[in-house]
Amino acid sequence: MTRDPRYDILFEPVRIGPLTARNRFYQVPHCNGMGHRDPSSLAAMRGMKAEGGWAVVCTEMVEIHHASDVAPFVELRLWSDHDIPMLARIAEKVHAHSSLAGIELCHSGYTANNLWSREVPVAASPMPTGSYIYDPVQARGMDKEDIRNLRRAHRKAALRSREAGFDLVYVYAGHGLGIFQHFLSRATNFRTDEYGGSLENRARLLREVIEDTKDAVGDRCAVPVRIAMHEFQGSAGLEPAEVEDAIAMMAELPDLWDLSLSDWSHDSQTSRFAEEGFQEPYIKGVKKLTSKPVVGVGRYTSPDAMVRVIRQGIMDMIGAARPSIADPFLPRKIEEGRLDDIRECIGCNVCVTHDFTMSPLRCTQNPSMGEEWRRGWHPEIIRPKDEDAHVLVVGAGPAGLEAARALGQRGYQVTVADRASEAGGRVARECRLPGLSAWGRVRDWRMLQLAKLPNVSLYLESDMTPETVAELGADHVLVATGAEWLRDGTGRYFLTPAALAEGAEILTPDDVMAGGRPRSRQVVIYDDDHYYMGGVLAELMVKEGYAVSLVTPAPVASAYTKASLEQKAIQARLLKLGVRIVASQAVSAVAADHVTLECVFTGAASRLEAGSVLMVTARRPVDSLWQSLAAHNVAATRAGDCLGPATIAAAVHAGRNYAENFGRPPLDHLEIPFKREVAALS
Repeated sequence: MTRDPRYDILFEPVRIGPLTARNRFYQVPHCNGMGHRDPSSLAAMRGMKAEGGWAVVCTEMVEIHHASDVAPFVELRLWSDHDIPMLARIAEKVHAHSSLAGIELCHSGYTANNLWSREVPVAASPMPTGSYIYDPVQARGMDKEDIRNLRRAHRKAALRSREAGFDLVYVYAGHGLGIFQHFLSRATNFRTDEYGGSLENRARLLREVIEDTKDAVGDRCAVPVRIAMHEFQGSAGLEPAEVEDAIAMMAELPDLWDLSLSDWSHDSQTSRFAEEGFQEPYIKGVKKLTSKPVVGVGRYTSPDAMVRVIRQGIMDMIGAARPSIADPFLPRKIEEGRLDDIRECIGCNVCVTHDFTMSPLRCTQNPSMGEEWRRGWHPEIIRPKDEDAHVLVVGAGPAGLEAARALGQRGYQVTVADRASEAGGRVARECRLPGLSAWGRVRDWRMLQLAKLPNVSLYLESDMTPETVAELGADHVLVATGAEWLRDGTGRYFLTPAALAEGAEILTPDDVMAGGRPRSRQVVIYDDDHYYMGGVLAELMVKEGYAVSLVTPAPVASAYTKASLEQKAIQARLLKLGVRIVASQAVSAVAADHVTLECVFTGAASRLEAGSVLMVTARRPVDSLWQSLAAHNVAATRAGDCLGPATIAAAVHAGRNYAENFGRPPLDHLEIPFKREVAALS
């Protein structure tokens, strides 16, 4: 296949200072939960992006000094020359595919608690530290000597970056995490000297550090600036007009402007709250201020949208973090005319959650993400079959579809059977809920790929039994039949069922997604799952005219979504819709007309009126077929929610893992199925 001429503009080279990027695809810096702990995994992941056609591939935040320590979060470090070899490995992997390597140098100011280094945090002005962790520490205001030392540290880090082989060396003033943004913003800079007050004064340090960096490495390296266009703090914080004024003051000084929003929750909004291109209103005025290339993001997966923003003069290069995670080969697929092979980001932010949990990056759409080095997985390539075999996959949900796709790609004969009338399993049901339509891409992409594999057959409305499995005569059986929601109140707070009165109406998410609705207009949703489901169902119910109380043992609604950057947006939406949020309470009993609540702190009981109760607590594997096969001495394997209910991302990964290991001798239980790095003792 050949490239559509409409997209030729995306593959034009772009001059960035002394360098030339081979096309307009720019992987902006993004976190990944690996950092200095897992450098080989990190390097392999970045190298994969370069192989996939991204002309510029950047690191995440790189701490430039031991007093900019953001532990427990795992980012990169460039504290001393000892860190250079680790970083050089990343640049080498990127250069191996003719891409430019960028490094985002960062001092996090008052958002660095220095928990590992135990240094006193510093800030533009004295204030409590502002990390995502509430640590009882305050940052001291910087004096002139501190500012001189910060400039020295940044310059030294730039020189080390050049020595490590990086082509672009960032000055970072974005996401509320960079100290140069803290100086620039009236919300965090209360100084009365030449570094505070007027915009010119507040921009002084940013200008000085850009000049320092250009002087240090600008002969060989490009110097981009990543800057926050909006802080969403009203008149107290940065707004687009003021940031544009700041950019105009130094428009030609850096080699590239990389535009973002602040904080991270605004910059990486989920598809539940923002459409593709949602940042355009905030960044569209910058290009007219400078002749230097402008990079913007907006979760772009449509090449038509990419062409539009370039032709409209909004940006020169298509910045991406999440779309490059979902499909590292997105540029090559556009170039080769394979648009239907693009694995589009669904905007769920499961990638973000694993930076918050300090664990390796993963993706709902791309199960190879983070596994490039650890397991040797590739997003586009998988080893061919060892010998002929016929595999029956029972269940066409995320685990079953991914297993079938990957097994089919390997060359095996695959039969997929599902009792439902449509493929997709939980994805097919959940993508119909408010705000989750983009999640259907998980099913849609895999169905498109299966349609291209003549060795894979899909049979819907096929309820498999041990007898029909035996009739098919497959060599191996994978059972991926998913899980079902419990209706007895068992969850994280209560590990045993609640007291349920006869006649009480109790529903589960499965009931609602199948079209069932409460008889009573007064509904209590009991959310002891703490992810998206409880909040989504509350939104659905209240929009359909129900009076909804959301009860949760957590202090806030949908508590886990703090890690996906959605919690505030979810709670705000629910409150605006009129949902009553009853926090720090657990449902201990359900009667026909009320529930009994237990305070998670005191154990005190209280009563809450409810005609119907929707339990969103825990799930049970649907593994009856697997149990029956075992009883008939038929060897079968479970995967996905059928084995252990978890996220859609975990189910997709389980399907890929099954396909990758099919045909290999099973590992002993004590063997580690992936590589890991262990520090050598000095």
